[in-house]
Amino acid sequence: MNKLRVGIAGYGVVGKRRRHYIDLHPQMTTVGVCDKDFESSGKFEDGVVYSHDYTDLISQDLDVLFVCMPNDMAPKVTIEGLKNNLHVFCEKPPGRNVADIENVIEWAKQFPGLKLKYGFNHRYHDSVRDALELIQSGELGSIVNIRGVYGKSKFISFEADSDWRTKRSVAGGGILLDQGIHMVDLMRIFAGEFEKVYSFVENSHWGHDVEDNAYALMRSRNGVVAMLHSSATQWKHRFQLDITLDKGALILSGILSGSKSYGNETLTVFHAKDDDQGDPDEAATQYENDQSWEHEIAEFASAILDDQEITNGSAHDALMTMKLVYQIYQADERWSSQWNI
Repeated sequence: MNKLRVGIAGYGVVGKRRRHYIDLHPQMTTVGVCDKDFESSGKFEDGVVYSHDYTDLISQDLDVLFVCMPNDMAPKVTIEGLKNNLHVFCEKPPGRNVADIENVIEWAKQFPGLKLKYGFNHRYHDSVRDALELIQSGELGSIVNIRGVYGKSKFISFEADSDWRTKRSVAGGGILLDQGIHMVDLMRIFAGEFEKVYSFVENSHWGHDVEDNAYALMRSRNGVVAMLHSSATQWKHRFQLDITLDKGALILSGILSGSKSYGNETLTVFHAKDDDQGDPDEAATQYENDQSWEHEIAEFASAILDDQEITNGSAHDALMTMKLVYQIYQADERWSSQWNI
């Protein structure tokens, strides 16, 4: 059969990475891209058309649109893709705030035959998949609590006033919305929905109008307590998720990324025993290859070609994760009143 013809709106680091894996898929091919950094329209040597404006891209003969644009543009371009009868894959976050994703969902209801998926890429890492499978097996009992730290030393070009990530009007939020949203999403899939949220949100170090640290204490409907620290002052980049269960524990440490700065991706499993005196048996698995991008795109392609439901990164997932992010913002009364959140 003919390959799905793909356009990519936003051709920066993420857009180019998406293209790499799109073109590796046997039933997808990139035919056009757009980015504000292109001063004019033209063709690359491989025949892919490039342009400055997303409207030029959408006017091409496409089947699928990938949206890799700043947060203020992502919901608008997603809606335009749907209105042009395109299946849409949009990177996280789905917009600047909850209203953005709610608006997209209302538009998507008018196009039930189209697939809409959001890029919560961390769900596809092998350590996360293996941890989720082990928890769902019941071997270690029920989850008691979760502790997560996800941080880096700064935003990309954080010192530069020109970076859109430092502009609340464009980004909607800072480190929590930009990076911490991945950890928020993982906590949701492990523990379920959270009802009680307490937080402190700060921008005291970098001084922009978006947060550089967010600290949250949350309790789920099932009684799971989760602690989260999302940081742009983590000078040694770090990803760690500790999950304590009735009969043991899991530690997800490190995450394979393009920068390689988060260390080795590992999953350590502890099996608690009555007589282990706090030193249980443990087994660690280290993951050498990041197949998350490939698996994520393959799942999206299958959903389109086989008319399957989006089960990971659905619009509902995006909505619920955004709602939890904004619960964290709103739980700090000082922060929420300062920015009218």
